[in-house]
Amino acid sequence: MNVLFMIVLNVIVSVFLLIAAGVVMHRKFNFDMNTLSKLNAFFLLPAVSFTNIYESQFDAELLIQIVGFLVLQTFVLIVGCKIVSILFHFDRGLSSIFSNSVVLSNSGNFGLPVSQLVFHNNPLGLSVQVVVSIYQNLLTNTYGLMNAVSAQSQGLKIVKELAKNPMIYAFLLGMLMHGLMIPIPSFIWNPLQNIANAFLAIALVTLGAQSAYLQFKRLSVVLIFSLLGRLIISPIIAFLLILLFQIEGTTAQALLIASSFPTSRNSAVFALEYGNHPETAAQAVLLSTLLSSITVTGVVYAAKILF
Repeated sequence: MNVLFMIVLNVIVSVFLLIAAGVVMHRKFNFDMNTLSKLNAFFLLPAVSFTNIYESQFDAELLIQIVGFLVLQTFVLIVGCKIVSILFHFDRGLSSIFSNSVVLSNSGNFGLPVSQLVFHNNPLGLSVQVVVSIYQNLLTNTYGLMNAVSAQSQGLKIVKELAKNPMIYAFLLGMLMHGLMIPIPSFIWNPLQNIANAFLAIALVTLGAQSAYLQFKRLSVVLIFSLLGRLIISPIIAFLLILLFQIEGTTAQALLIASSFPTSRNSAVFALEYGNHPETAAQAVLLSTLLSSITVTGVVYAAKILF
């Protein structure tokens, strides 16, 4: 119980204090959300991606294993969502937001800060989460976007979104420089580390600001299945796949924890942009984020014990 208490105090409470600060400050000062979004996506996240991949002890075999795990997990979740949508006769718009709310997780401005706290002084654990975050980013801009709009009319947009994502280039550069063992002078490395360290606080304050005006009205069937799928079923599937792939240690811990993160904010953004039940999608984001304070605590505790 002492371990569980420390996880709640040092990880979950720390995360939600910063989220709460974002809620309060956005309501008082009305942040420019576009600026915060750009600051995270084009400045802080690339620095986190590069520094952690550069410092990690990754090898090609481990990377292939992680990607294989993620692809199979995604496939199982997508199939499960399709089956539920058919059984409960969700219309196309509702099916779209339901699937996105389960398949797309908030691995960026929630997952990475949580992982920074859980895997403090453990570059491998955080590097696994960086890979998960990049994978989720790719998934969002391919499956997530195609799930919200017609692929025929948006194919070029998908390519453009991927091409302008700096986190991908930072990841590749970090892998290249790590593989070639290229040293980085301190006058460059120190600012990079300072930028990466700033990510945790700013990302969580941003998440709080994004959630400041979301409203919850009623618990519909699609919301119930969305919450179950993202917060409960996803970690169960991840655990079974970890056993199947025989993944152990820090990597197993990181993948199990990553599977438990709440619904991605992008699922609500897509729903709003393309008119697919935007209120329901926003409620899924809000409720999954709030309830994750309980479920993520349990998964972190289980990961520490099991692996």
